[in-house]
Formats: sequence, C-alpha cells, structure tokens
Amino acid sequence: MAGWYELSKSSDGQFRFVLKAGNAEIILTSELYAAKASAQNGIASVQANAALDERYERKESSNGKSYFTLKAANHQVIGTSQMYASAQTRDGGIASVKANGATAQVKDLT
Repeated sequence: MAGWYELSKSSDGQFRFVLKAGNAEIILTSELYAAKASAQNGIASVQANAALDERYERKESSNGKSYFTLKAANHQVIGTSQMYASAQTRDGGIASVKANGATAQVKDLT
C-alpha cells in the first residue's frame, strides 16, 4: 500500500502536514505554517525533493538518537523525521520517505 500526506490544522490555527507510509506510520513531519496554501506548497516541495539523496541531512541528537531532515533546493527544512535508535533504522526511514514522498494522495483533515 502506498503512503499519503495528511494536512491538518492545529489548535492555534496553524497548518502542518505529515507523510505516512503505507502502514500508517508517520515518516516525516513538517514545520508549522500560518497559511494552508503554504503547507500545501510544503507538500509539493516534499514531492519534488524526496527522491534526491542530497536533500537529506543525516543528524544525531544530543541523546545519541539518529534523525534526518529533508531540505529544499534553497536549503530550507521542509520536514523532519522521528528519532531513531540507530543510524541504520534512520536510513530505513529515509528510504521510506524516498519511496512514499512522490505520492499525490493528500488527506485534508482541516
């Protein structure tokens, strides 16, 4: 089963999206956006950049957990992963974003 995006509105009126894998696990979370159109542009940016390995920044948190960010061509972060126990599982998360990021399916929960 293919993944999808979920676009939602937070309690303070801002918008965000998540990319979910086919098993409904969240694999990428956006920043908060003031406007719905900006969040929709963020989804389009993930769709355009997800397949490009050079757009991923592999990182380690202060507590030793691994995570990644996905950046646009202008180096702006468009999504952040969850924390992973190891670099190997983080790299599996990147592979999942690469596999699911191009999906056109968006569930608008706003």
